[in-house]
Amino acid sequence: MSDSYGPLKLRGERVWRTYTGGREIGRIHGEQGAKDGHFPEEWMFSTTRALNAGREEIEEGICRLDEDREISLKQLILSNPEDMLGKGHVGRWGASTGVLIKMIDSEERLTIQVHPDREMAGRLFNSRFGKTECWYILGTRSDGQEPACIYLGFKEGITREEWVRCFERQDYVKMLSLLNRIQVTPGETYLVKGGVPHAIGSGCMIIEIQEPTDYTIRVEKVTPSGFRIDDRMCHQGLGFEKMFDCFSYCGMSEDEIRGHYGIRAEDVEWSQGIKSRIIGYKDTPCFQIERMDVKGACSFQGDGVYGCLYVLSGKGILKSSAHEYTVGINDQFFIPAVSGEYTITSTGNEPVSLLMMRGPQ
Repeated sequence: MSDSYGPLKLRGERVWRTYTGGREIGRIHGEQGAKDGHFPEEWMFSTTRALNAGREEIEEGICRLDEDREISLKQLILSNPEDMLGKGHVGRWGASTGVLIKMIDSEERLTIQVHPDREMAGRLFNSRFGKTECWYILGTRSDGQEPACIYLGFKEGITREEWVRCFERQDYVKMLSLLNRIQVTPGETYLVKGGVPHAIGSGCMIIEIQEPTDYTIRVEKVTPSGFRIDDRMCHQGLGFEKMFDCFSYCGMSEDEIRGHYGIRAEDVEWSQGIKSRIIGYKDTPCFQIERMDVKGACSFQGDGVYGCLYVLSGKGILKSSAHEYTVGINDQFFIPAVSGEYTITSTGNEPVSLLMMRGPQ
């Protein structure tokens, strides 16, 4: 086995978006005087290119090796997909990770939007992936424009005709009133299925794991801070009439939304102790997130399925047969399916807290 098949340290990619934020991401990176702007997201473990009107000539979102910025994760996967992703995964999904992972830090509320589910994405975009996603709340701002919240799903009794009329009038206040507003706290998790309208409120910092597309249908033509959105960024080439096919008009009460889309973590046995499954394949076949807290030393090894290892907090050392890395907050390691054994040892007073994220089942 090649030494190159140990954990691969990656660097996240800041990506331009229509909304503003990113101050807290800058602070994680140690930026002095970090400010909000139009780079409110950091894409991680990404082989997906961002779709931004007017920036088509800029390759945004593709992650690269931390030690060699000339080599992208996408190139490494295409060079040997079965070793990198796993034979079973490649047989079902080809040379795609099947997921896109982001850190999102919102200064302002995101525009109201929806993403297609797999069936609709196949019909409208000729894509085998939709954009079902999951939000794991990392933190909230104390100086946000409103108490940290999300808007998720139509309220009961909403019709397509009413929704289209709101869009035609660009009545943002009315559109927001038709969605369920849910206050959030760190540690909560929400599943956002394709077809469900939603918006992330101001002051939210989340880890988002989703299917690997950037199909985003927006119904607001101007962001809350006044940025005018290109028409194509709203309808993604479908046109303003066709884009309303992407919405599911099944309304729910707030309690039903919390019960249906709020995900409760569960403790599961692990060879090194107990880990927390934040979202699992019983919740969605699209992805999985598990949290592990390493005290002392823990050993790991590739198990035939690739993993995306993210450091939430703590300090430590990751050591494989070929490399030794110091690890800390926001470090990102791609774990090939055939990775050899590696160990993570905490070196501080606190455990090293890790997220292990995986692609579709």
